[in-house]
Amino acid sequence: MDIEALEAAIKAKNTSTFLEHAEELHYADLAAIFENLDDEERSFFTAHIKLEQFPDILAELPDTLIEETLERFDTTAQQKILSQLLDDDRADILQDVSAEARQRYLALLQPEEMEATRSLMRYDEDTAGGRMTTNVARITSDMSVKEVLDILRKDQNSTESLARIYVVADDDRLIGKVRLRHLAFSKWDTPVEELVQEVDITILATADQEEAALIFSKYDMTVLPVVDEYGRLLGIITHDDILEILEEESTEDIEKMSGIAGEQSEETYLNTPVLTHFKRRFPWLFGLALLAISSGYVMLRFEDVLSSIFLLALYLPMVVAAGGNTGGQAATMVIRAMSLGELEQGSALKVILKELRLGAMLGVIMGISIAAVTLLILPLFNPEIPPTVTLPYFALAVSLSLAIQITISTLSGAILPMGARAIKLDPAVVAAPAITTLVDIFGMVIYFTAAQSILNL
Repeated sequence: MDIEALEAAIKAKNTSTFLEHAEELHYADLAAIFENLDDEERSFFTAHIKLEQFPDILAELPDTLIEETLERFDTTAQQKILSQLLDDDRADILQDVSAEARQRYLALLQPEEMEATRSLMRYDEDTAGGRMTTNVARITSDMSVKEVLDILRKDQNSTESLARIYVVADDDRLIGKVRLRHLAFSKWDTPVEELVQEVDITILATADQEEAALIFSKYDMTVLPVVDEYGRLLGIITHDDILEILEEESTEDIEKMSGIAGEQSEETYLNTPVLTHFKRRFPWLFGLALLAISSGYVMLRFEDVLSSIFLLALYLPMVVAAGGNTGGQAATMVIRAMSLGELEQGSALKVILKELRLGAMLGVIMGISIAAVTLLILPLFNPEIPPTVTLPYFALAVSLSLAIQITISTLSGAILPMGARAIKLDPAVVAAPAITTLVDIFGMVIYFTAAQSILNL
């Protein structure tokens, strides 16, 4: 394979073989190879790679490698690399370097490149403006088809996408769009205004990037125009940007639902330092460990109940786990619905009533099922039960506490993410680990209280 041959060429410091295989590989593969090299091998890579290939490679590297990689080149090479980057990639890269390096790199750009880059850097990386590219095909309605084609022919290499050509007024206010195929099959003297179609969907530059992804998904778009509050066209977001957004957002949600804190790393799992993994995992683990001590306190509080009928210990893990499982299921469904835009403001009551009904159904059926198992199977093992406690009452205590636990846990799993969103927190933060720990405590209280009341302990 070319990848293995290139890696072997780098280790052997074989320049000719390196250049041969580097020409054939995609820049994403080259970036992945570069990330896994040691310092000496990276020096060989940057010293021999063709300069026109490197901008695409640089755009694929993790943010932690950007500055140190650029510093491997001299000033002239840095200027060429930065100039060849797309505006949005250049802005993203410069946001990932130190302030001192950012000023040096900006000074290397041409005035128009610097202006475009600074305009994009005004927006946060996780906004539509931070994701857009300004390399967009724009024309005016007073042009003819021939004039438009002449412009597009001249700008075809610098324009990000020709799938949509946008028609703007003199002040850059977005008027409409024209499809390339309509231009291609129209007479040259046809006025553009006869071909203009209305632009139904735009997004503000300050909107969250996740909103852009939702719009793409809902309306099956190929490009999304980005405008300011005055309706002026600033740029476009393309499908490749959306794929990156979806990957980032899904990774962020998965990590938060797993109790991993901090900003996600762009480096691969193996290349991320152990200390970085430790810093991101420890805070949640420590916090949840402290919270879990409450479970131990509940056990101490009901020590007499457990001592009276030690058989209760057999069912305790089941009751506690059922709550964590159902709460996690509810949280997952609600978080997914919110992330897809299925839950609008004011729908909280509908969600609560829905999950309350569902939780009650699950709880009742699970309670009845466990009661049946207790009555039919438990006697086969000749369990020790105090003479004052009958098996039906014991089964009732277990099944009732299980039903209540599942109902409350399901409701909690739905309410907590919505509550988090209401106070401007990411709903994923309160998912699996937090919910599981909380419902563990609730489950113990419910279980021992039910047993104490029904069994007269």
